[in-house]
Amino acid sequence: MKNVQTYMQRIKLDATDSTNAYLKKLLLSEKLEDFTIVTANEQLNGRGQMGTQWESEAGKNLTFSVLKYFKNYRIHEQFLLNIIASLAVYQTLKKLFIPNLRVKWPNDILSGNFKICGILIENNLKNDLIQSSIIGFGLNVNQLEFGNLKKASSIKKIKGKTFNLDEVLTSLVLNLEILFNEFESGKVSDIRKQYEMLLFRIDKPSTFKDRDSKLFTGYIRGISAEGNLVIELEDSILKEYAFKELELLH
Repeated sequence: MKNVQTYMQRIKLDATDSTNAYLKKLLLSEKLEDFTIVTANEQLNGRGQMGTQWESEAGKNLTFSVLKYFKNYRIHEQFLLNIIASLAVYQTLKKLFIPNLRVKWPNDILSGNFKICGILIENNLKNDLIQSSIIGFGLNVNQLEFGNLKKASSIKKIKGKTFNLDEVLTSLVLNLEILFNEFESGKVSDIRKQYEMLLFRIDKPSTFKDRDSKLFTGYIRGISAEGNLVIELEDSILKEYAFKELELLH
């Protein structure tokens, strides 16, 4: 395994619309080091998956993005990035003794039924290869109020104490680097199995809504090679669903 170095280059911002957007724009004009990190004390227009908003109170949480370069990483394997990012958050929170950790497919991190972290990954492609990725994290650390977001929480709200943001960041980035080293050394099946074991409501009867708003029941059985959710329907039929093709209700 390569030596793990925490922070190759860190850019600290007081405020920005989005750390992903900032890093993407910077990459157009500068040659940045692998694992360049952009952190923001306040993110004014944070984004989640499919353009959803990510609300974060200034100075209370971790909002940051990581740049990762690749060699010969094919686009059909891109879901491995979701797996690596999700496991990095999981391992960080596990060391902080956050209970009942699960990954709600594709990459929301839950404690029980409450979301405490979201991840947004944006790839730079050339032909069928991913040249680089920007991996954005929004981790609720010390925020206590979430307005109308009934399913949001933070690690302070769960544990009842304040956490040092830099210490949590250092741990998360270290775990991310270790997982990327495993990925680059070919340990793909191991991390895929870890991810599947953590899936929210894995092997439990669940209710879903498809994009035609039809309700159906099934069992989450895992993910496909491309990262689609594999659900067992009636008569033991297995069907794959891509992101945003269905919503898990309960």
